[in-house]
Amino acid sequence: MKDLTAEDLRYPIGKVKLPNVIKSQDIKAWISVLEETPNKLKQLVRNLNEKQLDTPYREGGWTIRQVLHHLVDSHMNSYIRFKWALTEDEPVIKAYFEERWAQLPDTAGGPAKLALQALEALHVKWTYLLRSLDEDQLQRCFIHPESNSKVSLEQNIGIYAWHSQHHMAHIENLMKRRGWT
Repeated sequence: MKDLTAEDLRYPIGKVKLPNVIKSQDIKAWISVLEETPNKLKQLVRNLNEKQLDTPYREGGWTIRQVLHHLVDSHMNSYIRFKWALTEDEPVIKAYFEERWAQLPDTAGGPAKLALQALEALHVKWTYLLRSLDEDQLQRCFIHPESNSKVSLEQNIGIYAWHSQHHMAHIENLMKRRGWT
């Protein structure tokens, strides 16, 4: 395996890039990624022991356990943002300190199984909602307070499909580097 830079380790699939024009096939593909993520993660980590789950994916990075719980926390926040955007006019969403959340006991030390179960239930409900949205609903936006930018729901579907793959790649790459596959 080639020597990986800090950037390679941090962004193993690159930074998120969305098409300028989002097509219905993009949305369908992204929803499929979200639908498949919980099972793929479950399969990926099924044979890891506690020590492996507590291994950071990179120097200064989160452990596999923290990544799994972070996915639940982040995707729960995103799901709520969808609900706000669907029921309010361009709401300003609540940002959160994900690095602080990663240090809380349920994330830093909670069973991986809890994260996987929560992610599975959340993604079933989330993808059910996403598949029901029409074109007008997909154009609804929320405002992110850190950048003061509008984010459409169709963009956010793509962002979270990327987010799922991004963190799965963190785990996969660590497992390959350590010979755990």
